[in-house]
Amino acid sequence: MARIFSGIQPTGIAHLGNYLGAIQNWVKLQETHECLFCLVDLHAITMAQDPAGLRDQTRVNAAILLACGIKPETLFHQSAVHAHARLAWIFNCVARFGWLNRMTQFKDKAGRDREAVSTGLFVYPNLMAADILAYHATQVPVGDDQRQHLELANDIAAKFNHDYGVDFFPRIEPYIPPATARIMSLRDASKKMSKSDPSDQSRIHLNDEPDSIAAKIRRAKTDPAPLPDHAEALAGRPEAANLVSIFAAITGRSSAQILTEYAGSGFGPFKEKLAEALIGTLAPIRERSAALLADPAHLDRTLQTSARRAAAIADPIVDEAERLVGFLPR
Repeated sequence: MARIFSGIQPTGIAHLGNYLGAIQNWVKLQETHECLFCLVDLHAITMAQDPAGLRDQTRVNAAILLACGIKPETLFHQSAVHAHARLAWIFNCVARFGWLNRMTQFKDKAGRDREAVSTGLFVYPNLMAADILAYHATQVPVGDDQRQHLELANDIAAKFNHDYGVDFFPRIEPYIPPATARIMSLRDASKKMSKSDPSDQSRIHLNDEPDSIAAKIRRAKTDPAPLPDHAEALAGRPEAANLVSIFAAITGRSSAQILTEYAGSGFGPFKEKLAEALIGTLAPIRERSAALLADPAHLDRTLQTSARRAAAIADPIVDEAERLVGFLPR
């Protein structure tokens, strides 16, 4: 059975875009693959974090993922498995500066002030490679924005194997999930729904209260034209297309079916029904995650137990990598 690794930042609160674009697929993958899902708190501190806030958000996101159907034994926090950091240092010494300097995500995050960002942000892709290869995972669900990182991980693995004359780290293949909706901001449909958007009105958190969901959908940006009767007519209407796409994804229908039902309608009735569908789907997630958060000590123990399972896989692999490098046994 193929081993899959995937991670999610614990900063911010998981939102509808995360759910429809990744989390739903993770839940299904557990039935067909050996899965490891990680709250990547080491990655989170490449940007300044409030320590108490990071702890709280890690717990909140863990509770949400478990409430969505992620199995407790597959979910852990990255910092609890020291193999990630151990292998990342080796990869810091294998990867070339020029490789990292070409990473577009670093350029985007650093912006014009590259001299002021943390070195952790620069070597972030080496840690991402270590996250995967510490488990000899061979498949990773990726979107378009992560393909360059996966290519770099394979370059690092190949150079390690070449430098030490071994065939130790496997090649990683992208796992291309079934087509999922690309969920955009409720305030600006030219941008993806994002945790980092300064406007809370741009996204629906998976633990939002029903009244908040309804209000965000009512305020979602649209245009004055009625809904058309076919999807091609949504070209040039990104906000309308985004809401139709959300409605289709959350109800398991096609955009064509949604438009057939609401053709000629204004956005008032449409948004009301969309809000009802979202509330009905997300309410159980909110309730289950709240129940988990009511006992944080139990939630912590659940993550720690899963981290020990993950470490039992990763530690022997990283022990061998350290032996190949020339380190004495610990």
